Amino acid sequence: MKKVLKFAGLISAVLALVGFILIMATPVAKFVIQIGGSKSVTNYAGMNAIFAAGNVTNGDHSAAFDGKLAWSGLLAWIFVLVALLILIAGVVLPLLKVTALEKFSGLLNLVAVCLLVVAGIFAFVSKSAFATANDWDPGDLEAGAGWIIAGILFILGGLVAIAPAALEFIGKKK
Repeated sequence: MKKVLKFAGLISAVLALVGFILIMATPVAKFVIQIGGSKSVTNYAGMNAIFAAGNVTNGDHSAAFDGKLAWSGLLAWIFVLVALLILIAGVVLPLLKVTALEKFSGLLNLVAVCLLVVAGIFAFVSKSAFATANDWDPGDLEAGAGWIIAGILFILGGLVAIAPAALEFIGKKK
């Protein structure tokens, strides 16, 4: 178990990176309309919710997105980016024998954990925030699976990052 805990920062960074890629590469939401016997599905890319840029696809047709971003999508993206930088620094700096941040490593790890958990929550609410920002009914849209999985990965990454400190704390209580 202790061997695995040494790699908690790296595992957390990988989970956060996979979630980070998912929110940029997968649709934040889709709009499904049943017309007669056929379905019309419009996908809103994750980049639409994060930056209000990108394309909207409907079948084989694609058009530029002309709308507003979701505050939660942008904040989740920023929070994960900062958490990734902290986690990667926590993995790489000890390998390079840099001890400048050794005093603050626990605090930086706690900041990364908080950022990842909040980013996970924001990923879950991005569909509703995106719909509301564009004056749509949130009930008309379906949440993108990639964003839901990313939210789970962010929260799981935060739990993995805090695991060594939590187990050390529990060990001192006994």
